[in-house]
Amino acid sequence: MATSSSNSAAGAKANSTGAKQAGPAAEQVVAGFQRMRQEQRSLASKAAELEMEINEHSLVIETLRDVDPSRKCFRMVGGVLVERTVKEVLPALESNKEQISRIVETISTQMQTKGRELNEYRERYNIRLVGEEEGAGKAASGNQDSEGGGAKGGAGVLVS
Repeated sequence: MATSSSNSAAGAKANSTGAKQAGPAAEQVVAGFQRMRQEQRSLASKAAELEMEINEHSLVIETLRDVDPSRKCFRMVGGVLVERTVKEVLPALESNKEQISRIVETISTQMQTKGRELNEYRERYNIRLVGEEEGAGKAASGNQDSEGGGAKGGAGVLVS
């Protein structure tokens, strides 16, 4: 128990010396930051998955455009293979592709918003990533003079 009380005292001392640090504990700040980064990663992975679906739709649409509209084709609908004609399937594929494109745009906007929130959170709690300390030190010593240091400090940050 002596360790936890000394950790609490050290945490209280750190909070009293830095006005910015008043608020949640360091573990909570890190957990929140990691949660936000994971949300951004999941958005990015979903966007990539949907982009692949758009590419697949485009490939099928281009292939079917050159085919006789009365020709029989098969389409997978909810895990069931359904027989249709090209003229029935082509408009549905184009509509699906358009809807997926709109979803990707929405996800992209959400990713940008999440990136801004992440940057604000980093600034609010003065979070530095591993390997970023050198770039941050250079950027702090010469804000506009050292473009290389500023670029390193912003690596991996979504800029809108």
